[in-house]
Amino acid sequence: MRQRTLLRALLAAGVVVVLVVSVLLARFLSVENAERDDDLALVQAEAAGDAAGMLRQLDGCRYLWLAPKQRAVASRACVTVVDAEAADRRVRRNGAVKILQLESATAYALSAATGQTRLAWTVIGTLPVVQCVLVRRTGNPMTGVHVQPIAISAPIPGEGRCTKETTLEREEEEATKVEEGH
Repeated sequence: MRQRTLLRALLAAGVVVVLVVSVLLARFLSVENAERDDDLALVQAEAAGDAAGMLRQLDGCRYLWLAPKQRAVASRACVTVVDAEAADRRVRRNGAVKILQLESATAYALSAATGQTRLAWTVIGTLPVVQCVLVRRTGNPMTGVHVQPIAISAPIPGEGRCTKETTLEREEEEATKVEEGH
């Protein structure tokens, strides 16, 4: 009888542990979708030429409420960059924006991290646009992870990188070229 009670208690504890781990894992994995959604909203506003929409999406450009008039003002430098991006003919598109590829430097970070996301997107029937989005992740799987775009670059070449190439990467690329040449 005592063994049966102990077995039931252990079984119940095991079920609770599996449920807690499952919830934490689901929360953690859903962050990638949140980043994709935030980046998509940002480039949709950009493609439409909506600078105000871009400012709302970028945490680095958040409005400050100034007393006593309670007036919203964003960083002037940020507004200048966002206005230029919204007016850039290379990103202005009519139609539904589709994300082609998203490579996040902060993907699956277990704690706070800030890094570049390489984002390739298009509107069907137009050439792809590749840009870098600076992204900040805060929180952790226990309390929840939050993702917020901070800044967006001008379009970069299709094979362009968002981060500088390391010496090791450069040496590996050179070695590959030498091997292919033989």
